[in-house]
Amino acid sequence: MPRYLSLVRIDEANAPAEGPSPELMQRMGELLEEITKAGVMLDTAGLTPSSQGTRVHWDGEKTSVTDGPFTESKEVIGGYAIMQCKDKAEALEWASRFLKVHGEEWQVTCEVREIAEG
Repeated sequence: MPRYLSLVRIDEANAPAEGPSPELMQRMGELLEEITKAGVMLDTAGLTPSSQGTRVHWDGEKTSVTDGPFTESKEVIGGYAIMQCKDKAEALEWASRFLKVHGEEWQVTCEVREIAEG
């Protein structure tokens, strides 16, 4: 069965300042329990804010290192999930359900991509 990477993209500037509510965390926990019991979820985690990140860039000759926050970024990766699904349609269904648990106060996008095997 193919594996899929779901990249959760958020606009940190427009995310609720207080972060995820207890209600959101409960809904997310229930969905994660369901997807894990279904045998689909292989790994998932949220990420620290981009202000705590570091970018390493290669320009063809040398590397440069830049500490966050990254002012040119509108959307950042806020988390990820690796799922094993029967097909892309199933991966998209789980990603849609994940987005819907967030409620109206969040604007979130999931980019779903199949992991190239071998």
